[in-house]
Amino acid sequence: MRRVMDSILAGVIFDLDGVIVDSHPLHKRAWRAFLASVGKQVSEQDLDFIFEGRRRRDILIHFLGDLSDTEVQEYGNKKDEYFRQASSELEPVPGTVEFIRTGKKAGLRLAVATSASRQRAQWTLQQLNIANYFEAVVTGDDVVQSKPDPTIYRLAAQRLGVSPERLFAIEDSVCGVRSAKSAGLRCLGIATGQNVHPLILSGADCVVSTLVDVSLRDLEEVFSSAQAISVDRVSGSVRDCRLAADSTDG
Repeated sequence: MRRVMDSILAGVIFDLDGVIVDSHPLHKRAWRAFLASVGKQVSEQDLDFIFEGRRRRDILIHFLGDLSDTEVQEYGNKKDEYFRQASSELEPVPGTVEFIRTGKKAGLRLAVATSASRQRAQWTLQQLNIANYFEAVVTGDDVVQSKPDPTIYRLAAQRLGVSPERLFAIEDSVCGVRSAKSAGLRCLGIATGQNVHPLILSGADCVVSTLVDVSLRDLEEVFSSAQAISVDRVSGSVRDCRLAADSTDG
């Protein structure tokens, strides 16, 4: 049985790419342009590697082989420059910025846990004018192991000064969900279509298509529930969630 104090939601930790900012298409374009600039041609399928919560260092080594720390920094900055060139196309994920503002106003402690570099994470939050909403921003530069290792969420909870059992993570990747759950947090997944099932299997307590129709009361309901639930794919609302077992059988 959960302790009374552990049943009180104290804060939310957000992933960045795909949760706060709709950056996946821009990342693909930036990585492709950067890799082409160093003579490496990649396919769309090859680029799927970058979307599972991996640190920039790990991505660079995956595509380019062993690199020195200087090369990782140099190449990472070059890739980020390609990303910044497309900044005019940067858009928040629908509903997330409003949810962040509502949570902050309600007194929730907010943080970011992202595998992105510190420089890009801070730059992105500033571009969206929400950097000041977060008490802590933990990035790939702060940890040795990337998601699904739980260190990044444990560190974010530590910097907030809140027990992981009183925090909710919001994630859009299998590795991200596993990272949050392994660290002891409850986790809300954001996914649509065929991506819903993998997040549920990874341990997400609930999966929604967007945060547009999700209220803090909805989040508290999921937080206090003993069973995982998945999204009603028609409405995308937490109010219409059903038991995960109903959606995964067969």
